[in-house]
Amino acid sequence: MSYSVGQVAGFAGVTVRTLHHYDEIGLLVPGGRSHAGHRRYSDTDLDRLQQILFYRELGFPLDEVASLLDDPDTDPRVHLRRQHDLLTARIRRLQEMAAAVETAMEAKKMGINLTPEEKFEVFGDHDPDQYAEEVEQRWGDTEAYRESQRRSATYTKDDWKRINDEMNAVHARVGELLERGVPADSEEAMDAAEEHRRFISANHYTCAHELHTCLGEMYVSDERFTAFYDAIRPGLALYLRDAILANAARNG
Repeated sequence: MSYSVGQVAGFAGVTVRTLHHYDEIGLLVPGGRSHAGHRRYSDTDLDRLQQILFYRELGFPLDEVASLLDDPDTDPRVHLRRQHDLLTARIRRLQEMAAAVETAMEAKKMGINLTPEEKFEVFGDHDPDQYAEEVEQRWGDTEAYRESQRRSATYTKDDWKRINDEMNAVHARVGELLERGVPADSEEAMDAAEEHRRFISANHYTCAHELHTCLGEMYVSDERFTAFYDAIRPGLALYLRDAILANAARNG
């Protein structure tokens, strides 16, 4: 049985031009021709092509591939042993590269590994990397920062959507309490503040009550955070801060 150059190109995932080139340099000369003079490849030719593509995948230049395959003293078992050794070395190298990538992911400033389109879909006009340098300067030497980087480096677009939805739900609950006039030191408000703290611990970093109170103070001392919360509900930054302080006091 024989195959046309187009069929072989489809089988092997290469271009017809590549097969023509291999024929022209004598690396893979088809075993037959049709009556019209078109190339026809046999099963033996396909076996040789498989060997060629294997060595090419490992980075061997074509002239070395030809020397390896055309050595009359080399039997197929030698090729298999060589391929096994090369693959073992390749796997080890890939494992080392994977470890390096993991390290790079952990060190990535914000760990938000999304395309620009996905970032816009998830975060809208807010750029999550906008304050990355400032965040690293202020908290880069803390375990909370390092934990946040490790976690966020693994998050997908769907993860960020879920986190955003949960965050919005927490903020909406606190805002609803503020609108109803529920005191910030009430059980309801303290429970909402506790939900806010647990949300941070579940998705970003371990947030103890002491750290949570620091965040609450930052919400009112940093005008950027104040503007963010007050855009949800006027006065929300101060209300949330007070609820956080009351919740921390309740928990000693």
